[in-house]
Amino acid sequence: MASKLLRAVILGPPGSGKGTVCQRIAQNFGLQHLSSGHFLRENIKANTEVGEMAKQYIERSLLVPDHVITRLMMSELENRRGQHWLLDGFPRTLGQAEALDKICEVDLVISLNIPFETLKDRLSRRWIHPPSGRVYNLDFNPPHVHGIDDVTGEPLVQQEDDKPEAVAARLRQYKDVAKPVIELYKSRGVLHQFSGTETNKIWPYVYTLFSNKITPIQSKEAY
Repeated sequence: MASKLLRAVILGPPGSGKGTVCQRIAQNFGLQHLSSGHFLRENIKANTEVGEMAKQYIERSLLVPDHVITRLMMSELENRRGQHWLLDGFPRTLGQAEALDKICEVDLVISLNIPFETLKDRLSRRWIHPPSGRVYNLDFNPPHVHGIDDVTGEPLVQQEDDKPEAVAARLRQYKDVAKPVIELYKSRGVLHQFSGTETNKIWPYVYTLFSNKITPIQSKEAY
């Protein structure tokens, strides 16, 4: 198996199961799961310069602009030059993808295609713990106590944009922005698209794809 460091990206709309797939890839193959949402929360909490910039947009319910996200992610990637990694939530736009090109070559891009009805159902069942970013789904990973975070005991909330009417708008927005990113990676021959309604059915194919690129750290698929 090649000793070259693996650089992977996962793309998918909200509710596509990206978080679950990322966890499994990290567990099975030892890749660092680098989530732009996680780094944003960490930087906002630590009051870093980039965190302060991002906070101004988030507080006004605006998308954090490319230059802020790119700056944040570039410094995180700089610290992880010697690691295999999997990017989640970045690059979201063509501008971000071009910035990523300047520092590394992406080997593998996974795009999750999930039917709209499935996304709508999943998101309507999704509750979150805002301070940590922990996400619960009432169907497949419910909290131990309804409406309460397992770790802190604090209340969970349902985000406004997880409500059905908002989901359609988010999906349209995702498709518009992601399309050129998907086309870019497709033209390079590194894009692998997975379609379905169940993460557990998609996962074996993702596992096989990664197994061809990097030796699993566990002898069998971990769920």
